[in-house]
Amino acid sequence: MTENSPKTLKETNNEINTVDAQAEERDSENANSSTAYLDKDVPSADDSSSRRNNDLENAGFTQEEFASLLGKYDYNFKPGDLVKGTVFALEPKGAMIDIGAKTAAFMPMQEVSINRVEGLSDVLQPSESREFFIMSEENEDGQLALSIRRIEYQRAWERVRQLQKEDATIYSEVFATNRGGALVRVEGLRGFIPGSHISARKIKEDLEGEYLPLKFLEVDEERNRLVLSHRRALVEKKMNRLEVGEVVVGSVKGIKPYGAFIDIGGVSGLLHISEISHEHIETPHNVLNVNDQMKVMIIDLDSERGRISLSTKALEPEPGDMLTDPQKVFNKAEEMAAKYKQMLFEQTDENEDQLAAASSESEQQN
Repeated sequence: MTENSPKTLKETNNEINTVDAQAEERDSENANSSTAYLDKDVPSADDSSSRRNNDLENAGFTQEEFASLLGKYDYNFKPGDLVKGTVFALEPKGAMIDIGAKTAAFMPMQEVSINRVEGLSDVLQPSESREFFIMSEENEDGQLALSIRRIEYQRAWERVRQLQKEDATIYSEVFATNRGGALVRVEGLRGFIPGSHISARKIKEDLEGEYLPLKFLEVDEERNRLVLSHRRALVEKKMNRLEVGEVVVGSVKGIKPYGAFIDIGGVSGLLHISEISHEHIETPHNVLNVNDQMKVMIIDLDSERGRISLSTKALEPEPGDMLTDPQKVFNKAEEMAAKYKQMLFEQTDENEDQLAAASSESEQQN
């Protein structure tokens, strides 16, 4: 058989088997190599090495930024915080509120409002969303205690401070009286009217259920003191219709060593001992009696302090008439008041002329 003649069938089969064996050997080596690569370079999903920093960097933010982003959704509720919540259950002793915490928060019945309510449904409805105040840390069950009353309490003090700043007159119902005065509610807060600041025409025990005009005397949240005046509100209202120099009829309601309190249409004015007469008086009791009817002249109106100053001295036709002939003072009151006003007018003109002359003289010297 020549060099180019075909191989025998046996030789051919041997060569094929040799090639197949070599191929299997190469495939085995490649498979082992791939397995080694996978074991070395491709960690499992549970392997911490699979979460590389460069993966976060490729995502567009750093590991620190990622931690910060997660922190925004790590709810940390603290006492004193205001949170949004949704009512999902009303119970006999309070309400269950969903505020996004791991456990539903609870609001006790007494914390539902600053005002007295008959039941939770007067203030809350299921599925209602609103703001709540966190009162305390989580209890052993992980539950927070909430309040609406605390929010209303804070806002009520803010409101009354603003009303005091504006010197506003408010109206409030007397719900109780005691030996010292009367009790009212203002914006849900308990206020006190001292007996000395209740109108002389009002019997304290009969005030319950009445709505009174009031002015603020003291607003102190830290000491929980809210003090009001009925008398000052009436004085301010009365002052708007009064003027200095006016003569009014009054009744003596009280006498003190320093003077007498005169009721003039529901408000009290002070007739100081020095304004009773031109003559010296040891004590007002020597001249006046409780319930005496008399005419007095208004000499000062202090709306800020709620005080009206009165005088009978300015109405005396002759010095000492209040001691010797008070009826004469009563009869000639308007006439003497007109003379008093004229005197004040002339004094004002004289003072203005003196000021003008002084100013002109000063300009000439300059």
